[in-house]
Amino acid sequence: MSDNINVAELFGQNVFNDKVMQERLPKKVYKELHKTIDEGKELDPMIAEVVAAAMKEWAVEKGATHYTHWFQPLTGFTAEKHDSFITAPNQDGSILMEFSGKELIKGEPDASSFPSGGLRATFEARGYTAWDCTSPAFVREDEGGAILCIPTAFCSYTGEALDQKTPLLRSMQAVQTQALRLIRLFGNTTSKRVTPSVGVEQEYFIVDRKNYLKRKDLIFTGRTLFGAMPPKGQELDDHYFGVIRPRIAKFMKEVNVELWKLGVSSKTQHNEVAPAQHELAPIYAQCNVAADHNQIIMETLKHVAEKQGLQCLLHEKPFAGVNGSGKHNNWSLTTDDGINLLEPGKTPHENIQFLLILTCILKAVDVHADLLRESAADVGNDHRLGANEAPPAIISVFLGEQLEDVLTQLISTGTATHSLKGGRLHTGVKTLPDFNKDATDRNRTSPFAFTGNKFEFRMVGSRDSVAECNVVINTIVAEAFAEACEVLEKAEDFDLAVHDLIKEYASEHEKIVFNGNGYSEEWVKEAERRGLPNITSMVEAIPALVTDKAIELFSKFNVFTRPELESRAEIQYEGYSKAINIEARAMIDIASKHIIPAVLRYIRNLADTVNAVVQAGLEAQVSIVLLKEATELLAVTKKELTHLEEVTEIAACKPAGQEQAMYYYEEVDKAMARLRIPVDQLEMIVDKGEWPMPSYGDLLFEV
Repeated sequence: MSDNINVAELFGQNVFNDKVMQERLPKKVYKELHKTIDEGKELDPMIAEVVAAAMKEWAVEKGATHYTHWFQPLTGFTAEKHDSFITAPNQDGSILMEFSGKELIKGEPDASSFPSGGLRATFEARGYTAWDCTSPAFVREDEGGAILCIPTAFCSYTGEALDQKTPLLRSMQAVQTQALRLIRLFGNTTSKRVTPSVGVEQEYFIVDRKNYLKRKDLIFTGRTLFGAMPPKGQELDDHYFGVIRPRIAKFMKEVNVELWKLGVSSKTQHNEVAPAQHELAPIYAQCNVAADHNQIIMETLKHVAEKQGLQCLLHEKPFAGVNGSGKHNNWSLTTDDGINLLEPGKTPHENIQFLLILTCILKAVDVHADLLRESAADVGNDHRLGANEAPPAIISVFLGEQLEDVLTQLISTGTATHSLKGGRLHTGVKTLPDFNKDATDRNRTSPFAFTGNKFEFRMVGSRDSVAECNVVINTIVAEAFAEACEVLEKAEDFDLAVHDLIKEYASEHEKIVFNGNGYSEEWVKEAERRGLPNITSMVEAIPALVTDKAIELFSKFNVFTRPELESRAEIQYEGYSKAINIEARAMIDIASKHIIPAVLRYIRNLADTVNAVVQAGLEAQVSIVLLKEATELLAVTKKELTHLEEVTEIAACKPAGQEQAMYYYEEVDKAMARLRIPVDQLEMIVDKGEWPMPSYGDLLFEV
């Protein structure tokens, strides 16, 4: 790779973007395609034929031999089936390279083996992928060559969503419809679209691949199931924003280049709090494009790491005792003519449209806090949320001093007359400039924080698709907007009705606002007093999907049907059970085949040492103490291992679904935690040369 990078030339070179379409499509075709993209009009098959031909020609010039409908099934990963551009050979033995409009618009992968939650029987294989023309196609280059990737939605033969993309697009339509309806009431007649805009910050760990391959727990589960803390962790905060080490800098450079080529605007990179932990953040994009880009980011991080002899860990909690990883979903609403509906302006107390939108969002989050919590539910997130490193499991909204003061005025007097100002920041150093500071500080403990002109949802797990949380945010906000519009559209005095509605929403949903320390025990008690749900595990969060309230919400806006919601709940329970089962069996395998034999070797060598010392007529007290301690811990290990084996077998026999998932949560997960305790203590005793896998110190500091 060249040391000199021209980002302007590099950016988007492998993307069939608007610039490429302008160059390669006839003007009429380009115009008609944009009507589909911008206005949601149905795509003419004849237009699709022309687009497909141009896309194929462009991709072949990039070296592509195959194309794939790139989609996001409910596995947590992306999926693809590759087809070459080759058609039937000619009589003279030559071949044609073709790609039709039909092949662009529709694919037919086998749907039988993807999670469907009962929507599809195993013997019913047909499923369809449909081109999402609002997310640009791209050419991915890897060891398999160049592949034309076409972002698509994935549905069953009967039309139910089997993926993350389909409900996301539905929710975007819902919030756009209701947001336009709302701003029309305030006199906006020029904006034609309102789009959820999202920026996703991605955290991850990088370890040496050689060490990774010696850790069966990392290979099987993505996290360390055993591991004693090294003498140094993150206590000194010296890694956070620290100088990026050469090997990591080289990795980040290649990641940036690959992302820029794919049109992903990788903007920010830095060391995170934990050793070996880092973060990457792109610039904002349209919601579905941002979700696609985040999948590309995760795949690129893993691919580049492996190329460079590294391993990218995206599990939410790969190491106990140090911070885990998440992703921050920054959400706002923007119009096609550049208006951010969450921009409060310099005097937010006078910005009536903003205040209504703000209080609608407070209402949405308060009413549907359980759904928002469920959207971040993940097996790995159970180890992270509320652990003094991530937002608590209690949903609350941080507004900051300025907006909280405006809200207080509205609640107490019915009118907001002023807004707090930011003032000047004085450093006390003559050579440093004074400058204007924001009107409010930030709060890293809040799960849903207003940060200037957007809301930052901080609970999402590092491996998860951001589509799920944005489906919820878009839909609950659409509902709040719709309910506000229903009141205002009937009002005789619009100004008075808006004023009353803002005060009503502010008063009724003030309980969801919390600007304090979300890590404190006092907040847990206060949240309970306010009646806010504290859902601490994935298993306890899943039922929120299938409440009458949720079914009514999603059905009303055509985002999910009842069967789709029920299927997703079933998939979540099944996914949880499978994940814990794999972790438990991995622990059993590692403890039985690697750790116990290693400890036995250590004990035997130590016993031989004791005998040799005693025979020499010397005092062997220290060796005897170590021998006794190791033997006792080994006995505890064997006892807890046997218990884990028993409960894991019982769990496997439980009826699939909520009952089985709950047993894994209440019994198997706790048995795993008990087995880990003596094993981690043994690691601190047993000679490092005897221990069967790299330590935390090896993993976290040897990169």
